[in-house]
Parts: sequence; structure tokens; C-alpha cells
Amino acid sequence: MYKKILVAYNGAPESLSALHECIRINPPPSTELHLLAVVQLSPYGMAGGYAPEIAFTTKRQMMEQELERGRVLMASAGLDVTPHLQMGEPVDVIGALADALGIDLIIVGHPRHKALATRWWRGSMNALLIERVKSSILVAVRC
Repeated sequence: MYKKILVAYNGAPESLSALHECIRINPPPSTELHLLAVVQLSPYGMAGGYAPEIAFTTKRQMMEQELERGRVLMASAGLDVTPHLQMGEPVDVIGALADALGIDLIIVGHPRHKALATRWWRGSMNALLIERVKSSILVAVRC
């Protein structure tokens, strides 16, 4: 059984599928659960290294609310989870946090209608999440 699980969640329907998949797995209380939300700023808003403060603040607040919704949903299923809110490219952030925490399993959501490689699986320099991490990855497909 997995000892440390990381669920990537941003409030989108496919990430909700990842959250539900974690609940369905019903990990034992000894499992360390982590819920990660990533604030990803548009490259257009960061041209020249400048990101408008209002856009950043708004995105961060929205993601904080989504992260809390996810935490509450998992808690209502009896799961104790540690929330994480980080900024950056999702693939890079997920990989770095998985490495830092020694994660055994990463759960991500994926919409059925998109090609696997065109989703946020690709990060900076086209690094695939599956090539970036050492842990197992469970892909929850949204029907």
C-alpha cells in the first residue's frame, strides 16, 4: 500500500475526479495525504518578468478557495489531508513537491476528450510529468 499520496487539484472537473479517486481508494489512516493546488500565471501576464499584482492576487485567492473546498471534501470522507498551495508550472511544482515529500503515488485528473500529452502533463521545456517523477501516477479520467 502507498504510504504517501499527493493529489493534484485545481477545482476543474477532471481534478475533482482525481480527488474522488483518492477517496475511492480509501487509504488507511496511516497514509500521509497531500492535496496540491498550483497557481499558474499566464505567460502573457508575465512578459518581461512583470505580473500584474491584481491578477496574481485574484488567482491566488481563487485557488486558495478551491484548495479549501477539496480539503473539506476529503475531510468529509474521513481523510486527513495536508493542503499545499504553490506557484509555478504544474509539472515542475508537482515533481518538486513529490520529491521533497517522498511521495509514493501521485493522483491527477484528465478529461477524456483531450489527448494525454496536451493536458498540463507538459511543463517547461516539454518535460512530461511521468518522466519527471519517481513515484507511481494514477490518472483519474473524467467521463
